[in-house]
Amino acid sequence: MSESHISAAVDGAIQADVVIVGAGPSGLFQIFELGLLGIRAHIVDSLPHPGGQCSELYPEKPIYDIPAVPVCTAQELVDRLLQQAKPFNAQFHMGEEVIDLQVLEDQSFLLRTSRDTRFHARSVIIAGGLGSFQPRRLGLAGAETFEGTNIHYKVKNAAEFTHKNLIIFGGGDSALDWTLELAGKAHSLTLVHRRAEFRAAPASVAKMRELVSHGSMRYVEAISQSLIITEDVLQGVRVKTPQGRIEELFADHLLVFYGLHPKLGPIADWGLDIDKRAIKVDTEKFQTNIPGVFAVGDINTYPGKKKLILSGFHEAALAAFAVAARLNPSKKIPLQYTTTSPIMQKRLGVAADGAAS
Repeated sequence: MSESHISAAVDGAIQADVVIVGAGPSGLFQIFELGLLGIRAHIVDSLPHPGGQCSELYPEKPIYDIPAVPVCTAQELVDRLLQQAKPFNAQFHMGEEVIDLQVLEDQSFLLRTSRDTRFHARSVIIAGGLGSFQPRRLGLAGAETFEGTNIHYKVKNAAEFTHKNLIIFGGGDSALDWTLELAGKAHSLTLVHRRAEFRAAPASVAKMRELVSHGSMRYVEAISQSLIITEDVLQGVRVKTPQGRIEELFADHLLVFYGLHPKLGPIADWGLDIDKRAIKVDTEKFQTNIPGVFAVGDINTYPGKKKLILSGFHEAALAAFAVAARLNPSKKIPLQYTTTSPIMQKRLGVAADGAAS
C-alpha cells in the first residue's frame, strides 16, 4: 500500500498515538502509565461505562490485594483509577466494540468499532480482560421472564437484598464471596451447589460451613430443576439432591454465579498468536507477535502468568515504556520518579511539594 493509498484508507479516522482496547482496571492504569510519559490515549470498551468486570459483575465485591489499600470494593478501585488517570485527558469511547484491526504498510494500524468509529493509531494496547463475556444462565423454563427482577447474575447494589430471602447458586469465588457478604444481612440465605467440592478459596468455604453449623444459613447439595411460580410471581425453585429427592426452596431472589462464557470475540481474527483464549506476549514489552500491538491484564499469557490485577498494573508500566520507545525510536526514554521529576509532576498537575497546582 503506497503512502497515498494509506492516506486514503485513514481519511476521516481519528488520529491517535495509542488506542487502548478495554477499560477495565489494567486499561485504566494504562492511561496513567502512558500519561506519565507524555502520551495521550484513546480508550474503547464495549460496556457503557469504565471498569470492565469490576463494575459490571461485582462492583461491591471487596478486594484485599491492591498494594497500600487494605480493602476497597471493586467499584471503589475503578473510581480511584479514573481519578488517578484524570490529569491525562484520555478520550473514552464507551459502548463500542473494536471489530476490526488492520496493519498498514507503514506499521500503523486502522481500527474500526461496532459504531463505525475509525482510529488511525501508531500503537495498540489490548487490555480486554477475559474478552467479551456473558454469564452462564440458570437455564430453567421461564427464567428469562424474571431476569433482572428476581433472578440475578451480578450484584450491583447489595442493599437491595437486605432482609430478603435469598438462594445463591454456584461453587466458585463469586458465589462464596456473596454468600459470606449477604449471610448476615439477608432474612434467610441458602447456598445451592451441585457437588460437595468447591472451586472457591478454601478459607471462604470454611467460613460458609461455619455459618451453616451456627444456623446462620443453609447449604444444599443439589441441582436446579424448575422454578416455583404462582400467579406469575416467582416463589422459589425446585432442586434435585444426589439421592434423587426433589426439594422446594422458597426465596424472593435467586442469585446465580455459574461463571462466565469468556470469548475473545473479534480479537480472535486479528492475526494474533493465541493460546487457550489468551494472547501470547513477551515479558519485556508485553508485545504480541504483531509489532506495535501489546496486551496487558487477564487477556495475555506468558510463562508464569498470574491473573491478578496487580500483575496487569506491572504489565501496563512496561508496555507504556515500549510504546514510548516505538513512538520516539531515536529518543532515550529515561526512568523518572513522580516524587522527584518536575516533568512528571507537571503532567500530573501537582506542584513540587505534592500540592495540586
